[in-house]
Amino acid sequence: MSTTQTFTVTGMTCGHCVASVTEEVQEISGVEDVAVDLPTGAVTITSAAPLDESAVKAALEEAGYQLA
Repeated sequence: MSTTQTFTVTGMTCGHCVASVTEEVQEISGVEDVAVDLPTGAVTITSAAPLDESAVKAALEEAGYQLA
């Protein structure tokens, strides 16, 4: 059964930001889907198992963004 987690990301301002965040988060092992809501900064991740927040934080920082 899949797990869904939502994180709030700061610093996203455009479609390119959304693409960067999506690309980095999809590289985390077990991630099945990533949905980014630009106006609210919500990043909803569907994965095979719950993700370690530090893995998500590292992926976001790689893309140039921060967890709120």
